[in-house]
Amino acid sequence: MANRKPIEVGEWYHCFNRGVDKRKVFLSARDYERMLILMYLAKNDMPVRLFSIRNARLKTILIETGEHKPIVQIGAYSLMPNHFHFVLKEIQEGGIALFMQKVFTGYTMYFNQKNDRTGALFGGSYKSKHVANDEYFKHLLSYVHMNPSELFEPKWKDGVGDVIEMERNLLQYPYSSLLEFTGQDRPQKALIDRSIFELFDKIPSIRQMLRDARAYEMLPF
Repeated sequence: MANRKPIEVGEWYHCFNRGVDKRKVFLSARDYERMLILMYLAKNDMPVRLFSIRNARLKTILIETGEHKPIVQIGAYSLMPNHFHFVLKEIQEGGIALFMQKVFTGYTMYFNQKNDRTGALFGGSYKSKHVANDEYFKHLLSYVHMNPSELFEPKWKDGVGDVIEMERNLLQYPYSSLLEFTGQDRPQKALIDRSIFELFDKIPSIRQMLRDARAYEMLPF
C-alpha cells in the first residue's frame, strides 16, 4: 500500500498517480514533452513559468537553462497515457512535495488551457512509497521501466507475452527513462541523476527486468 509518511532528506521514493476518473492525461507527443520539460525545470529551485509558452521545446529548454540548486533528484520515470511513475530523491526538505506541486500545477494549467477544460486533472494527491534498500530500489527501477508493457501486453505482470516482442516495443517507447539505462544518448538524459547508474555493475537485460518488475509488488518492504 502507498503511504504518505514524512519524507526524509537523502531518501528515495516511488511517487505515482493517475488521471482523475482514470482519464487520459497525455493525448499527444507535445503533451508528453511538456511534462518532461516541467520535470526538468521543477527538479531545481527555480520558478516554473511555462504554462503560457505554447512552443517550448525540450531541446531548447535544456540548452537555455543554466545550473540551479536541486530540490530533488530524478532516478527514473515512466509516463503512461493515464498515469505516471517517478523515482525521486529528497534533496531539500519539502523538495518532493514542491517538485510535485510545480509539475502538476503547471501541467494541469497547460492541459486545461489547451483542451478548453477546467478542474482537477489528476486523481487527488500523489501516492508515495519509501525505497527501503538497494534490493527494493533495483526491483522498483525495473517495475517503472517495464510499466509501459501494459500498452502492448495487458497481462504482462502475469507472465504473459513474447519477451522478444515486448523488448522491441519497450525500446521504442520514448516516454520513460529506460532508453537512458540502455545507453541511448537523448536530451532526456539531463533529467536523470547520474549517480543512479552506480547501483549496477551491469545494467540487467529486459528479460531480467521483467522478472524483477513482476516481483516488485510482492517484496516485503
